[in-house]
Amino acid sequence: MKEAEEIGSSRRMNSLTLNRHTEILEILEIPQLMDTCVRNGYYEEALELAAYVKRLERKHSTLPVIQGIVREVRQSTSLMLNQLLQQLRSNSQLPVCLRVIGYLRRMDVFTEAELRVKFLQARGSWLSSILAAVPNDDPYFHITKTMEACRVHLFDVITQYRAIFSDDDPLPGSQVNEAAIFHGWVVKMVSEFLQTLERDLQRGVGGRLDSLLGQCMYFGLSFSRVGADFRGQLAPMFQRSAAETFRGAVSEALERFQEDMNVYTLISMPSVLGGSIPPQQGPQPGTLQPPLSLLDFTPLACFLNNILSAFNDLRLCCPVGLAEEVSVCLQDAMANVTRQVLLFHRAEESAFSAREKDLFLSFCCSYAEDLLPFINRCLQILFPPNQIALILGVPVSQLHRFGSLGNIDIAAILTPLSFLLPQIEIAPEEIQLPEISSDIDISPELSGLTLETQRQEVQTQQQEVETQQQEVETQQQEVETKQQEVETKQQEVETHQQEVETKQQEVELSKETGKSDSEDQDEDFSLE
Repeated sequence: MKEAEEIGSSRRMNSLTLNRHTEILEILEIPQLMDTCVRNGYYEEALELAAYVKRLERKHSTLPVIQGIVREVRQSTSLMLNQLLQQLRSNSQLPVCLRVIGYLRRMDVFTEAELRVKFLQARGSWLSSILAAVPNDDPYFHITKTMEACRVHLFDVITQYRAIFSDDDPLPGSQVNEAAIFHGWVVKMVSEFLQTLERDLQRGVGGRLDSLLGQCMYFGLSFSRVGADFRGQLAPMFQRSAAETFRGAVSEALERFQEDMNVYTLISMPSVLGGSIPPQQGPQPGTLQPPLSLLDFTPLACFLNNILSAFNDLRLCCPVGLAEEVSVCLQDAMANVTRQVLLFHRAEESAFSAREKDLFLSFCCSYAEDLLPFINRCLQILFPPNQIALILGVPVSQLHRFGSLGNIDIAAILTPLSFLLPQIEIAPEEIQLPEISSDIDISPELSGLTLETQRQEVQTQQQEVETQQQEVETQQQEVETKQQEVETKQQEVETHQQEVETKQQEVELSKETGKSDSEDQDEDFSLE
């Protein structure tokens, strides 16, 4: 009897199962259907299945079959979450981002603050992959392309964030400042860009520092619209870069000067360079003419050429804040030049002839009277005293109290050479160079200051003058020959005129003789 009841109960259960076969089969196929929807991107249907499984779990959480279904559905849900986050890590436009954030909110796996963080992290990861793909061989190309990518894509991310999330109305009961999340992420991205800029500036961008500064300033200005204007942090970076570049150029100039002095010999040079150049017209207003007397001394001329090249590079990006640093650098460089001159004198003094002593004295005088004052003039053009005094709020006459600001101390540099130079007392007011107007345009003044070019021009001019003199002498000889020919022709003309006059007289005489004969004949006819 008991066995019969069990058989009957089993039969009823089988009958019920058979009647509900379709519904049971649908429930058992939910994990497979969920996986298919996720893998094919049907996230709307997948979310509906996940919501249905949650309701089943609440009703029948004790059933092993339901527990297995819930476990498999959770695995598919985790796969869908990864796929949605991966879409945020790709080049997704605003509609896609809105749809993905909507799915994530319906999944209810993140709080609102966590959702914002996940969105910014995913978009930041995509932007970092874009920046990592920029070629890193050329520093200038790398930083310009990085800047362009940041300007375009970073603003896209900011636009997407502001369209999806709102920081104006904080969520009720939230302990997190949502606005601080966004601001912190923007600051992080700007800091990474500034670090990249610092690295590329240290690697060197050549003579394109001014162009790069203009692009960075425009980039920083555009970021002011999102409250992240970082232009104030650019000035120290570019100032350090310009100073490092200038120091490197001056150091290289000193090394070349030392090499030139090691092989330099005091010989009487042919008088075709600086010493015998005929006086030319004074420089045009607003121009700067290097002293041509330095052409007689190759080490000084080459050293000045290298310093002028450093000045030309510096003027492209020359903040006033570099005035003291550049002046101190040149002060040390000139002190090293003075030491090199003293070492040359100590090494060669015992073998100096009278002629070589005179040449070395001329060398020192040209260094003291031409090279150093000219460098001071260049410094005052790069850093106008009027502008420095205006920034400091003091008169121009009081700038000397602030130390080396736009000039070098010539007296201190020449102190070790005082026993070699003629005794000339330099009054303190004479050390201060005259003021140079800040209205002078530096570009035409320093761009062509090279003594090598002037030396070639002088030699070419002298050759042209000699050629012209020869041509003039030849023309004078030709003129004299022509004058002689003209005189000869004049004599011939005078002789010819005399002959003509003689012939005219003969003709007149012949006419008179013919008339007298005709009268005689008439008289004879009348007598007859």
